[in-house]
Amino acid sequence: MSARAFVDTNVVVYLFDDREPKKRARAVALLERLAQADSVPVVSTQVLQEAYVALTRKVGVPAEEALATLQLMEGASFDVQPVDAKLVWRAAARSAADRLSFWDALVVETARDAGCAVLYSEDLQDGQDFDGVRVANPFG
Repeated sequence: MSARAFVDTNVVVYLFDDREPKKRARAVALLERLAQADSVPVVSTQVLQEAYVALTRKVGVPAEEALATLQLMEGASFDVQPVDAKLVWRAAARSAADRLSFWDALVVETARDAGCAVLYSEDLQDGQDFDGVRVANPFG
């Protein structure tokens, strides 16, 4: 089994975004690679919330379809890491220390809490390391 990998909101959204065919293909390829490596990708409750909003407001997916899609992700395809108060406090500290947006810091801290070695995101600097969690931009 390969190292655990956290998947940020943009990867999830691109899986369903027909307006971005190249990014959609890369998101699908990433998940296929993880599956072949016997690695279940990790998302957080924050990622699910953000994905629902992006899918319904930006991509135009009907609310019922977006909800059903995200519900299917849990358990079958993704490991969902809950965000609790301790993660929020650690994210606030990281946000201040590393000058990240709070939301990006929360993703980083949730990935760390889940034991992920890599964080797939286009929102953070490719190659940046956060205490053992390395950022990889699958779209760059």
